[in-house]
Amino acid sequence: MKLNKKTDKENKGITLVALVVTIVILLILAGISIAQLTGNGLFENAKLAKQKTEQKQDEENQTLGEYINKINNILQEI
Repeated sequence: MKLNKKTDKENKGITLVALVVTIVILLILAGISIAQLTGNGLFENAKLAKQKTEQKQDEENQTLGEYINKINNILQEI
């Protein structure tokens, strides 16, 4: 069975138009995603949450240090 070379070439790969359309769609989706991330203040909220977490961790470490000191004082008295 002999294939026609012209129709065989036409069926190979994707066309340049399909590739350009795909790239344009991906760029539009990326633009929308970036706008949503920056517009809602998501990054700012994440920074604030990080600062609050670090502050609470420092407070917890300070409280634990105080408890350890109290325990050590009690053990020395015994």
